[in-house]
Amino acid sequence: SLSIPIGIGVNLLLLFLGLTKTLMVDMWNFWHAAFVASLVYAVTQDFSLGLYATVTYLVMIYLLGDIIAPAIKKFYGFPNITFPHGTSAPGFLVAIPLNWLFDRIPGFNKIEADPETIQKRFGIFGESTVLGLIIGIIMGLLAGYELKEVLQLGVKMSAVMVLMPRMVSLLMEGLTPISEAANDFVQRRFPGREVNIGMDSALSVGHPAVLSASLLLVPITILLAVILPGNQTLPFGDLATIPFVVCLMAAVFRGNIVRTVVGGTIYMASILYVTSWAAPLVTKAAQSANFDLGGNTSVTAMAEGGLWPTWLFIFAGNHMPWVILTLVLLASLAGLYYVNKVRKS
Repeated sequence: SLSIPIGIGVNLLLLFLGLTKTLMVDMWNFWHAAFVASLVYAVTQDFSLGLYATVTYLVMIYLLGDIIAPAIKKFYGFPNITFPHGTSAPGFLVAIPLNWLFDRIPGFNKIEADPETIQKRFGIFGESTVLGLIIGIIMGLLAGYELKEVLQLGVKMSAVMVLMPRMVSLLMEGLTPISEAANDFVQRRFPGREVNIGMDSALSVGHPAVLSASLLLVPITILLAVILPGNQTLPFGDLATIPFVVCLMAAVFRGNIVRTVVGGTIYMASILYVTSWAAPLVTKAAQSANFDLGGNTSVTAMAEGGLWPTWLFIFAGNHMPWVILTLVLLASLAGLYYVNKVRKS
């Protein structure tokens, strides 16, 4: 619960100092900072260090929010919106070197697989609704469903491809007045300043490229869990978070579904290993909070527990925590200063 007032306080301080353009209104997702802090506490048994990890994580996530805002505006068409979301923002930095690599692979760099290109090349079979139908049928067949259930899953997936973008557009209509009011508020108190509203990345999951890639990544992730040597994670409920994991990767890949699936596969493989490594700490944190494990001896979380920031903070907790967390905090502050002061000038 402390993560909410700490998150608001850190955000307002950085806004006052002109070190961020992100105004976080998505209070629910402060849980990401609380989760990472709980793992640091599980390692160190030092409550003050857990609070310090909360502050450090939040400063880092506001930096990511400032960095990704232009890509969100360009790809999704959301002006003055950013996603300082602990599940989505880290994938943006993973996708940048992967995109650089993909651009240099002969043949692979010529593949154009964004939804618009697919629709032009394949006609009706490139329509998002038909793609959803095909993907749903394939998933049903792989799952061993009966014919009736296979066809029902295909129709449901097709409906998702139609309804999700429309639902997101309605949400954006509702958010526009909030964004405008927040900008007016900032302009009155800080003339000439620009602000981006920090929202949940659920706004992006209705994009056809994100939906298509995410649906394909569900069976791929399950397969990876089975075949990867040393993996101890069996994905379950967190499979539903795959769209959040890859939504900003899709923005870097310019909606290329093939690149998003390949890049997402690589990223999901790393996530499975990190979740396996972090599982004892996640289980310990859950037990200390009196969480019902449902008879399981060990639990973990892909949505946050498997991402590289979690690995970084757990590593810090195990090796000179105050020193490493301070270095991360200073690096994040330096990044905010560069993005909002140096680059702006």
